[in-house]
Amino acid sequence: MAETFDYIIVGAGSAGCILANRLTEDGKSKVCLLEAGPPDWNPYLHIPAGFIKTLTDPKVNWLYESEPSYWTAGRSIGVPRGKTLGGSSSINGHIYNRGQRMDFDGWAQRGNKGWGYADVLPYFKRCEQKIGNGDDFFRGREGNLSVTDLDYQHPLCEAFMRGAEEVGIPRNSDYNGMDQAGVSYVQRTVRSRRRVSTARAFLKPARGRPNLVVKTRAHATRLILEDKRAVGVEFTKGGRGGALTEVRATREVIVSGGAINSPQLLQLSGIGPGDLLHELGIPVIHELRGVGENLRDHYAPRFAVKVKGIETLNERAKGIRLAGEIAKYLVGGKSIVNLSPSMVYGFWHTDPSIKSNDVQFIFTPASYKLGVHGLLDDHPGFTIAAWQHRPESLGYVRARSNDPFEAPAIQPNYLDAEEDRRVVVGAMKLARRLIHTEALKPFVDVESYPGDDVQSDEELLEAARHYGNTTFHVMGTCRMAPSSDPTSVVDDQLRVRGIEGLRVIDASVMPTMLSANLNAGTMMIAEKGADLILGKPALEPIIPPSL
Repeated sequence: MAETFDYIIVGAGSAGCILANRLTEDGKSKVCLLEAGPPDWNPYLHIPAGFIKTLTDPKVNWLYESEPSYWTAGRSIGVPRGKTLGGSSSINGHIYNRGQRMDFDGWAQRGNKGWGYADVLPYFKRCEQKIGNGDDFFRGREGNLSVTDLDYQHPLCEAFMRGAEEVGIPRNSDYNGMDQAGVSYVQRTVRSRRRVSTARAFLKPARGRPNLVVKTRAHATRLILEDKRAVGVEFTKGGRGGALTEVRATREVIVSGGAINSPQLLQLSGIGPGDLLHELGIPVIHELRGVGENLRDHYAPRFAVKVKGIETLNERAKGIRLAGEIAKYLVGGKSIVNLSPSMVYGFWHTDPSIKSNDVQFIFTPASYKLGVHGLLDDHPGFTIAAWQHRPESLGYVRARSNDPFEAPAIQPNYLDAEEDRRVVVGAMKLARRLIHTEALKPFVDVESYPGDDVQSDEELLEAARHYGNTTFHVMGTCRMAPSSDPTSVVDDQLRVRGIEGLRVIDASVMPTMLSANLNAGTMMIAEKGADLILGKPALEPIIPPSL
């Protein structure tokens, strides 16, 4: 006899952990949370700099790879996704970045009622506990998720921000407040030297509730559908070869596997493009052309600079120096072990005529070999990366077979759209301007990558082709859109079209790319999604003042 619950949540990631907490708060609903990965016991999941290890650890990371493409010079690019409690919030760079108000107003203007900026701002506020600086009109102080400002300053970071001011980019004390534009130290989901994943912030406080059952190492293989209604989930305990098990839902099944796993599970369950399902030998339960389509990601070229006359993180992260940094971390001192992959964030435009920021850039006083995190150069250096906020290039996620343990085909189609190529070259030119400011001039030795000989637009674009990389911001593969949109997968209540009792709640439902890292937006979607599931009135909109 299968266990029966009111709700089943597939995926204990950034969205799933929040849903598990909110759906069990009143004690009335019995909830089962399924996670394919293990518990979040790995110590690297909790140490801020541990992301360097978890980005390549198959025990806690799906380690997907994208399909090669022309605009990546035939390269496959890694697509890390969290495979543990907390999902990608347990392995990411712990940056908290909401995006611009125009992003969400654009969602509403596309016909997604209730998703404008004024509608979602109260859910951002409910989610977070902003510690320190911030306007309470925009920032939450009582939520589960701790958000802090980076308190580790480095002379190169200060020089970089002075350089940004030289080229007209102002300092901004809170890019998640009134206006995103400007440059500042990063905001992070880190507190007391520990990562604050959604597993720590939301799931841990709920684990003691008798109405919540969490099953780890439970790999969902398909949704159980009867008469076009989701009634349960089939999963294996322990992965391939494990015992096949069912759990049943009397109310709803919520898929929160993320932008890669959610569309794959729908496709394996017979929900998706008919041609694809026929090709894979999967019976078509309900044809939805948009399942797995509309994939987007931020694609980032990086500049690495060898510096002189100053120490960087490169020297501190090796040998006896690293041992000293670990010791400082353990006794509560300031240490590189407590840092994020980026220390300074900036938001600006490639053209003064553009009213909103169209690029994001980051700075860190460390240089990586060809921009690959974890592979530090042997010499002191810094890195600047810059990417387009709102790419137009569309890719896909498609199951390769009916085997639920085979990784899907992932094709972001980076730089496929001409506009994306234009903006990314503009972003690279901005990065180059920032390198050559008077404030940084005393420290710059040589641009080691892509190199001073790369100057023309064509040369910059070629460098982007060969050495650009992901920023790990995949989204859009179960798109929220009106029924008139042929790519629509869920409606504005996050219900899967044509299937009763089934919702998708994660970054895959985003209609368009946010001008931001995606973790904050995903958590907001989960907060709002929980209210939709429970039939609660929406939180009162907060109408911001005009910019």
